[in-house]
Amino acid sequence: MIEVLAKLGRGPVFLAGEVLECVITFTNPLSASSTSASSEMLAWASAQIHCQFHASENRVALPPSDGSKHDVQAENETVFVPNRGERGQCILSTPPKILFCDLRLDPGESKSYSYCETLPVDGPPSFRGQSVKYVYKLTIGCQRVNSPIKLLRVPFRVLVLHGLKDYQFPQDEAVAPSNPFLEEEEGLKKDSRLADLATELLMVATSRRSLHLYNISNTRGKVGTFCIFKTVYKIGEDVIGTFNFSEGDIPCLQFSVSLQTEESIQEEFQRRRGQPVSFTVHARHQESCLHTAQSSFSLPIPLSSTPGFTTNVVSLKWRLHFEFVTSGESAGTCLVRGSQSEAVTWTGVEQMAVDTFSWDLPIKVLPTNPILASYVSQFSSTNSITI
Repeated sequence: MIEVLAKLGRGPVFLAGEVLECVITFTNPLSASSTSASSEMLAWASAQIHCQFHASENRVALPPSDGSKHDVQAENETVFVPNRGERGQCILSTPPKILFCDLRLDPGESKSYSYCETLPVDGPPSFRGQSVKYVYKLTIGCQRVNSPIKLLRVPFRVLVLHGLKDYQFPQDEAVAPSNPFLEEEEGLKKDSRLADLATELLMVATSRRSLHLYNISNTRGKVGTFCIFKTVYKIGEDVIGTFNFSEGDIPCLQFSVSLQTEESIQEEFQRRRGQPVSFTVHARHQESCLHTAQSSFSLPIPLSSTPGFTTNVVSLKWRLHFEFVTSGESAGTCLVRGSQSEAVTWTGVEQMAVDTFSWDLPIKVLPTNPILASYVSQFSSTNSITI
């Protein structure tokens, strides 16, 4: 029996273009019955990154794939197929790397190997939608002598930030303080600079603030105004907006604001022409606001959500969806006198005519620092199997 343990040192979330590093340890555990004849022999081990694409047959019409016949692999074959048994199509893969050949492990002995690979910048982000899914996995295949291949899959999340692909790093060394006592590989230097560049680009894009004012009106007149200071956010940030109903002519009884994503299939891949898009609500605020002069809301963008993106099959956009309930009567008729005694009480009317209308405000949502997103990731940094 051999235990295979794979550990992602920095966490299970990465930016496209970064270097994924995984330490893979093979151990022959020591037991009370172990003897010198209990040595184990592994013929080989290999690792490869691939992105698996799965689409709902009811919503997406995809052309047939020639590679679908490789999804199933016989147990006794010695060919390393990382996506064996996976649903959907493998749309992206890196070249396989051999970790070792002919490894012998004595009882209690273990050997560790480091796998490094740059994540492609031209791939889609990780996404689990209602119509399509993009799932990234590091698959480690290993085989004992005269035994079938065993696969250890390490799922991870990929965030895509547009603009990093075209950035060219300078050839000369950057003028910055450095520690001469620490040796750093050139690949790790570039990876670190890539993460710093992404953080800087995200900070510049999401820190710009300018006042955006919108008049809220229906067919009968003005209801109020809405104010928001920016329309570009990172996942993990809060979307904050304020309402001013004091200048409105039409009383607003209630409003709700939903933070939504709009998942639409490209026209050439739609199962039915003109099929509706899919909406997902990530946060919602609802409030009764009769006789309220000002109000506000704060909606958090979940760190686990996917920033907006577009591929040849699907497009994901973010928006704020507003719904307003306004009075069909004047503000003075919203209260009635409850009694004729000396102490006058006012109560709300039991029935009143209302009007409803909605409004959508597009916003842009970008990725965030992958280390921050790792804290809420559903994936584990450590995965293992026993062969």
